[in-house]
Amino acid sequence: MAASFSFQRVSGYGTRRALIAGIHRVIARRDDTNRINVFPVPDGDTGTNMAFTLAAVLQGVKASRLASAGEVMRRAAAEAIDGARGNSGAIMAQFFQGMSESLGPSKRISLEALARAMTQGSNLAREAMAEPREGTILSVIQAFAVGLREQSETGARDFRGGFVRALESARDALRRTPEQLAVLKQAGVVDAGAKGFVDLLEGVAEFIEHGRKAIVPVDTEQLGDSGVEATPGAYSADMHRFCCECVLSGEDVSRGALKSALLALPISSLVIAGTREKVRIHAHIDDPCLLFEAAEKFGRVSAQKADDMRQQAASAHSSREQVAIVADSAADVPPEALEELEIHLVPVRISIGGRDYLDRISLSPKQFYQEVRESPVPPRTSQPPPGDFRRLFEFLLSHHQQLVYVGLSRALSGTLQSAESAAQRTDPSRIQIVDTFSGSCGQGLMVIWAAEAAKAGWRADEIVAGLTELRAKTTYYAMIRDVRYGVRGGRAPAYALPLTQLLRVTPIGHGRKDGKVGLKTGLWGKSRLPERFADFIARKLCPTKQWRVLIGHCDVQDEAELVRRRLLAKGLPIERTWVMDAGAGIGAHTGPGSIVIGVQEYQAPVAR
Repeated sequence: MAASFSFQRVSGYGTRRALIAGIHRVIARRDDTNRINVFPVPDGDTGTNMAFTLAAVLQGVKASRLASAGEVMRRAAAEAIDGARGNSGAIMAQFFQGMSESLGPSKRISLEALARAMTQGSNLAREAMAEPREGTILSVIQAFAVGLREQSETGARDFRGGFVRALESARDALRRTPEQLAVLKQAGVVDAGAKGFVDLLEGVAEFIEHGRKAIVPVDTEQLGDSGVEATPGAYSADMHRFCCECVLSGEDVSRGALKSALLALPISSLVIAGTREKVRIHAHIDDPCLLFEAAEKFGRVSAQKADDMRQQAASAHSSREQVAIVADSAADVPPEALEELEIHLVPVRISIGGRDYLDRISLSPKQFYQEVRESPVPPRTSQPPPGDFRRLFEFLLSHHQQLVYVGLSRALSGTLQSAESAAQRTDPSRIQIVDTFSGSCGQGLMVIWAAEAAKAGWRADEIVAGLTELRAKTTYYAMIRDVRYGVRGGRAPAYALPLTQLLRVTPIGHGRKDGKVGLKTGLWGKSRLPERFADFIARKLCPTKQWRVLIGHCDVQDEAELVRRRLLAKGLPIERTWVMDAGAGIGAHTGPGSIVIGVQEYQAPVAR
């Protein structure tokens, strides 16, 4: 037993080291936990979510010398609330909060104090759930707390013996989870979150027994491991699509009132963890905007995220050899291509009128253009933070061998740099970053090609080589109907507006070879703009080559369809066309009424 442990009580140092040992055990076994994840959604990420929640706790308790056991748990609770990931992570955050509240400033922990703290942690974790279910992590936490309480009530004082006997109660509860949840019994597994909690306890028990040598070394910078085969299961239509999280800050947040307000929404898997000053919200919902708007009524919302569970479930159960394709939402990719080709998007951040949104998730393109028309302040788009990329990279690398990110031109945004930063902190040997030197519909066409190549069995390095060659064969043009949006946003010089008005010219921007946007030419006059823009594009397409055309519109779908019909009527060798809403990445600068067209000299990837 470690020297820092007395026979009956644990010091602050011992609490810290024991917690570190338990966290290391969870991280080391995360892939096993991912494999058995079937509840509440079979997306194969419970192990990863618990690992990252506890990795945040790990960094917090390692960062400073915490003198008392109470200080250790207070820091653990604070870090868990800030770093919680997924349903299991939010539950763990509230569990730590309950333990922290019970221990207060205690310098040491006795078996009796641990029993009280575990009971409080169990109660708060259960209260945090809108619909607590037996056969989950809640049942195992409760079983461990009851085991400790029974030991304490019989007069036991031996910390090590009491902990080990209570651990057996937790293991028994874990073995019983398939009897309590039919979905677990059908899959032949125990509950993944419950297993993760037992892993935590087992790591602590090993430290109590063997001291420092029980701490298993782990690399918290590379939590996404090679292909993990998920337990058979499927996302079903009655499940909500998005797994959403956010942090709510305020002076006196009423968790009860917040819970009532959120339960009025079409929502599931709601967990509310935290204090009266800071709360982390986790929920499953089809419309993330509803959740974020409801939360805003109680304080300031930050750290928004919304993961597409339907897409994650499909990815988790696809071939482990397949290369995953990732892009940012500045790439305009048709919804049907996203679905069919399993393309993963990291949303760009949008700020309008003092409110922040996730592109295409908490703000649709139609809503975006309406806001642009009405807001006196120009919209601002910002690159996703590295954490958004890292979260997705980690998940995908736990189910795929390799990953290719097909990014927005470095010359236009710092988005590519965010992805590079995330890759370096994940597993750079398995992540390829590609600068498309393009954006909007041009970038979208390159993303589609990359996903087709992945489906055809191409390796990551082969896809990168293909994309490099494709840069010169892909570009995009934008008919900018009203230059004032570009002027307001600082993308166009101030003189551009009076000049275009005076000359009655509609500018046409284009993607340059260096990745920047240039002014190609313009359409004189204001009549029949869609038809004349289509004619302009048709003249760019060599009739001896095969082409793909992607048309993005800024809230003018009828005109975009007119452009498509006119192009197809030319009899050009166009293999496929799409019409879609152009996203905020381009729309913030071109404004409503504009049309963007990506063209690509196309050659289908040959199956490997």
